[in-house]
Amino acid sequence: MIPDLEPHDEQAEFDALIDADQRIEPRDWMPEAYRKTLIRQISQHAHSEIIGMQPEGNWITRAPSLKRKAILMAKVQDEAGHGLYLYSAAQTLGITRDEMTQQLIDGKAKYSSIFNYPTPTWADMGAIGWLVDGAAICNQVPLCRASYGPYGRAMVRVCKEESFHQRQGFEILLSLMQGTPAQREMAQDAVDRWYWPSLMMFGPPDDSSPNSAQSMAWKIKRFSNDELRQRFIGMLVPQAEILGVTLPDPELRWDEATGEWRMSEIDWTEFHEVLAGRGPLNAVRLQHRRDAHEEGAWVREAAAEYARKQAVAASVSALVETAVA
Repeated sequence: MIPDLEPHDEQAEFDALIDADQRIEPRDWMPEAYRKTLIRQISQHAHSEIIGMQPEGNWITRAPSLKRKAILMAKVQDEAGHGLYLYSAAQTLGITRDEMTQQLIDGKAKYSSIFNYPTPTWADMGAIGWLVDGAAICNQVPLCRASYGPYGRAMVRVCKEESFHQRQGFEILLSLMQGTPAQREMAQDAVDRWYWPSLMMFGPPDDSSPNSAQSMAWKIKRFSNDELRQRFIGMLVPQAEILGVTLPDPELRWDEATGEWRMSEIDWTEFHEVLAGRGPLNAVRLQHRRDAHEEGAWVREAAAEYARKQAVAASVSALVETAVA
């Protein structure tokens, strides 16, 4: 039960909603810092879904069978839909989709660093599904309870579809690990390359994360970066045993005393380099997005003109009906 408040005590009302674990909706008053944090996080999430189509879209024409091709195409289409859900959620905060798109193609907005790595083999499709989408699930399921209503509701469907993506990746790797020695080697190589970047997806350690504590206080996030990373590793270990792959960390072990996984130090220099735009494919990913945006200009212009003509027609029709009446 939220206590009765003075009529104009907006900050207190906001705090009471957060404390009561209730949702903030677009028409509710919110602190400017909360609004800006949400715009940054949701738009970055949307950008990541759109840029994330590229590594896998690259393999649609080269998938090893018609079935694999159809599944991969459906997955890439899902990612496009996720981006649209999230852009729509961000728009409820007062930013336009055009603004967000421009920030991305100008290189002013960030997206997940994981998508700046190459995908040289079919096994990468399995590793992305198992590791990258698996990390996304660990990170995003708690966001279904985010304090901002449109974000939390968008994440419900996103997470259901990401669960399918993770299983698809696992199945690809399982098929390869049951194949020829060359296929097993290809699968292990992909796991070796994607394992550490997938751990970086949760962000820097808690003591080096500038936004995590405040996001948790506002209940946008529910768990810290390190807590989520621990959960993810705990999920991977038994699955890796089933697959027959080796996680590329000789120091990885369960510490009974602390109840945590002990692991080698993550190369945070690599993380910050990729995040700063100096990864293997940062420039390529952004250029492809710019090219697609420019090539699609005629579609946007045609849609806008059609909407204008429809609005004019509706206005004329309303005037005629009024005159007749």
